[in-house]
Amino acid sequence: MLDLIKVRTALLLSLTLTPTAFGQQTASLSGFVKDASSEETLLLANVVLHGTGAGAATNTAGYYTLPNLAPGTYTVVCSYIGYEEFRREVTLAAGERRRLDIALTPQSVRFEEVVVTGERAEEDEARNIGVAQMKVETVKQLPTVFEPDVFRSLQLLPGVKAASDYSSGLYIRGGDPGQTLVLLDRTTVYNPSHVFGFFSTFNPDAIKDVRLYKGGFPASYGGRIGSVLDIYNKDGNRRAYDGSLSLGLLASRAFVEGPYRKGSWMLAFRRSTLEPLLAALKGTEGIPDGFYFLDLNSKINFDASPNDRLSLSFYAGTDDLDIEFLDDARLNLNYGNRTLSANWTHLFSDRLFSNFTFTTSRYASTPRALFAGTEIKQESRIYDTSIKGDFEFYPDDRHQIEGGFWAGLFTFPFETSFDGEVTFSPRIQTGYLAAYLQETFRPSSLWSFQGGLRATYFSDGDFVRLEPRFSAEHRPHSRLRLQASYGRYYQFQTLITNESFSGFDFWLTSAEGVNPAFGDQFIFGAKTFLREDFTLDAEAYYRTMRDLFELDPFLPDAAGLDYRDYFTIGRGHAYGVELQIEKARGRLSGFLAYTFGVTSRRFPLINLGTDGQPRNYPPKYDRRHDLNLVANYQLGRTWRATGVFIYATGQAYTEPNAQYKLLGGELLTGEQTTDVLLSPGLNQARLPAYHRLDLGFTKLGRFFGFADYELQLQVINVYARRNLWFTFFEFEQDNTIDRNDIPQIPIPLPNVSLTLNF
Repeated sequence: MLDLIKVRTALLLSLTLTPTAFGQQTASLSGFVKDASSEETLLLANVVLHGTGAGAATNTAGYYTLPNLAPGTYTVVCSYIGYEEFRREVTLAAGERRRLDIALTPQSVRFEEVVVTGERAEEDEARNIGVAQMKVETVKQLPTVFEPDVFRSLQLLPGVKAASDYSSGLYIRGGDPGQTLVLLDRTTVYNPSHVFGFFSTFNPDAIKDVRLYKGGFPASYGGRIGSVLDIYNKDGNRRAYDGSLSLGLLASRAFVEGPYRKGSWMLAFRRSTLEPLLAALKGTEGIPDGFYFLDLNSKINFDASPNDRLSLSFYAGTDDLDIEFLDDARLNLNYGNRTLSANWTHLFSDRLFSNFTFTTSRYASTPRALFAGTEIKQESRIYDTSIKGDFEFYPDDRHQIEGGFWAGLFTFPFETSFDGEVTFSPRIQTGYLAAYLQETFRPSSLWSFQGGLRATYFSDGDFVRLEPRFSAEHRPHSRLRLQASYGRYYQFQTLITNESFSGFDFWLTSAEGVNPAFGDQFIFGAKTFLREDFTLDAEAYYRTMRDLFELDPFLPDAAGLDYRDYFTIGRGHAYGVELQIEKARGRLSGFLAYTFGVTSRRFPLINLGTDGQPRNYPPKYDRRHDLNLVANYQLGRTWRATGVFIYATGQAYTEPNAQYKLLGGELLTGEQTTDVLLSPGLNQARLPAYHRLDLGFTKLGRFFGFADYELQLQVINVYARRNLWFTFFEFEQDNTIDRNDIPQIPIPLPNVSLTLNF
């Protein structure tokens, strides 16, 4: 009897561990896709078997797998924009598990039409619902205010809005920046901005891949109700030593990378170079007495075996400002991020992929202001340490199963003080644990379904929340993809923002009596090829935002209150339509992006109607229409022109329409009169429409025979459009009111930079 049980158990295991009951008759093909010149892995590269329905895209480690292939001879085709197409004929025997690592050669400049096979982009996961991918080279080519910037480039995509010329914050599909999870090498970055939010902390020299989930992101991501920005550092060149040096008006950058016997390394440094200019302007009103910022990115990789890769990634960034902005008022602002991630990628088999990451993220902000000898201080710190694991299993060519966990400890000491007395001092420490499981099912080449469930536990408040996710795709034609998705999302943290300086921003969390925010997202999309070199993407979305918790603006004094009494609870919603036409190949390339979007909020005691009840109001960043045109034109082998045109509906603002005076009275301290402006409602008016044209020219060549150079000549706001930033009113003694319109960048702003690649 015991022998019979052993036989049955062995038979059951053999059926479970093989793709099918006839598993010995099938084969598989798997491996990594790399850049041939540097061996940098390529994310979302497409690998297909020509003439069959079999295909896959590489994951975040550059790995692909094609399981359960019938024995025979195939033509493997691998493609990635900017690289020569790879083709190789392989013959697979029954039961063979072939490891095929693919090296793609970077594409040289070509002016003739590029002929593309019909199988190349239908498998492109970068066109999945809600997903946008920004090439780092595109970030560097776009005209920019002083520095190429990832966030500024993302603001050109449909569904992503900018608050102003002086803000790099991402306002995505009706959400504020706090609703976007920002990850660098799988580690959370809590304030990814420099120069008061002027541009982001991400040095483009150090970045390999930028992937934005505008909505409908899968169960493998969580912690935010809006969107996810997933950024990966370069691994470093595994073949040769190289580097670059960039000199600019605002900042300069240095980058080096190279191999060693068992792997590669990378080091990137960026620092402001404004000090000589500030010294020359010292004493001028509004010019800081001192200012600098810096970024340091580093990464080292260890190839322990063909199936094991380890990496250690580090980032540090700092801003420091000292300025006297009034006769008797001074501000000192210091803030910055530190992140560390240790990663282990392991292949258990050609069908089971795993990734384990230990992360630690630290954010500190210590603004200090002096007004007539009175000191106002704020100390905000975040310590977030976590461990996460992700698994991908490919049982056969129809199924892909993913699962994982993320566990960590979040500590947030925060304190504000006025003239030496503490006014607000919550201290938050909470553990969190999330686990997810999702499956992608492809019953045929025409249909694909993905379903997932994420469960999250948040210890402060003892919250347990479930987040179902589902998406479907149908391909009725080889040139058309129809998509739909639904997801529920929870957020246990809220960002308290300051529109003047992002260094004043701080985070608070849900707790007992303060429920986490949550929302549902519905997305419908259609992606098509208009021609071989033109694509059209269209998406419509609707999302809800509930239990939004923010600091109560009417709270006179937080001292002695329970934590739950700090907050006001509201809700919101957003909906819109996005269109993007892109031409990715040829002498002329670029894209046209259009967004129609509406978003609103409702909080108690804000924007009250005549009946005393709160009404919906649009937040400042609500805009009905956004239109962005980006064009690159290859003038010759050494010259390239780039242009960006931006149009947007004016932002919402509160316009006063009445005035009254308070005369005398005991409530007035030394003032004889006080003038007050009244408005019919919050953000019920619109600023004039925003539009701007930026142009840039790039010259390539050799620098005295030892380096390649790239000279960029750019002009921002070519036709000097005075886009309105904000308005304030001054009361004159003759009872008149002067309206002062403050523009954004009011004049054409030149930018010159030189980059040497050696």
